[in-house]
Amino acid sequence: MYNSRITGLGYYVPDNVVTNDDLSKIMETNDAWIQERTGIRERRHVIPGGEDTTTTMGVKAAEIAIERSGLTKEEIDFVVFATLSPDYYFPGPGVLVQKELGLRTVGALDVRNQCSGFIYALSVADQFIKTGMYKNVLVIGSELHSKGLDMTTRGRGVSVIFGDGAGAAVLSRETDPERGILSTHLHSEGEHAEELALIAPGMGKRWVTDILEDKDGEDLSYYPYMNGQFVFKNAVVRFSEVIMEGLKKNDLTPQDIDMLIPHQANLRISQFIQQKFGLSDDQVYNNIMRYGNTTAASVPIALTEAWEEGKIKEGDTVVLAAFGSGFTWGSAIIKW
Repeated sequence: MYNSRITGLGYYVPDNVVTNDDLSKIMETNDAWIQERTGIRERRHVIPGGEDTTTTMGVKAAEIAIERSGLTKEEIDFVVFATLSPDYYFPGPGVLVQKELGLRTVGALDVRNQCSGFIYALSVADQFIKTGMYKNVLVIGSELHSKGLDMTTRGRGVSVIFGDGAGAAVLSRETDPERGILSTHLHSEGEHAEELALIAPGMGKRWVTDILEDKDGEDLSYYPYMNGQFVFKNAVVRFSEVIMEGLKKNDLTPQDIDMLIPHQANLRISQFIQQKFGLSDDQVYNNIMRYGNTTAASVPIALTEAWEEGKIKEGDTVVLAAFGSGFTWGSAIIKW
């Protein structure tokens, strides 16, 4: 039985910065309104007509992660790609990454678990390595939200939140049982699936018979819907539960956490969890102020930045946690 250890990290965000003031020019909103509700000051959007796609952003993050791992591309055994915004309805971006990176004909798996996608993908990669099937697995979370948002006053409750970007990690075999990913914990509650969802395109009955239209006859089911207060209330509960589940599994307490990287959904959620667990500002990393919610990319982007800034050191106990559409949620306990 092996452990898996993160040996390389990388991230990529588009150069195009979209501030709250920029959004106020195209919808009825303002900087104070957005910051008060989300903590977000700006986010990155791809340039319309530019070269950035979900796949290319993932590739750029992956190239950095592979280089930092000290591995060659020929040593990557498998790819796990988490996203809710693939380039095509099918195939998924995993195979496109395999092509663009020039990897061997290794397997490529796509994970559709939205905000908790990277945690799920990390868990899948961890199991492949723990069982001995693969030695080095590339895990990517990448999202291109900006092309699918309702950038009007009608859609501001959702559209001001999300940004574009990608993060990646290389997981490698580790023989020290006290080092690397100690455990992962995954959950779902489909009862609340439509509280945070994008209904179309889809093959379900709702897509045909229950189209939501505005007064001008525009199909609203092609835009994301979120019951914000309901999602918030569930998120703070599930975040706490799944973090404690991971700590208890490894005989740890909140005081043992050196760095908590929460999914960057809302700064208020992160602050609530920080206060509940009695953690200092130095024990929690947030970057939603700069990037908004990048869904499956948010955890690997934040993890990479925290590591680059020297906030994560060898021997640290690092906790990753996420909650989102599905509802799905999860955590990972890591000894760095």
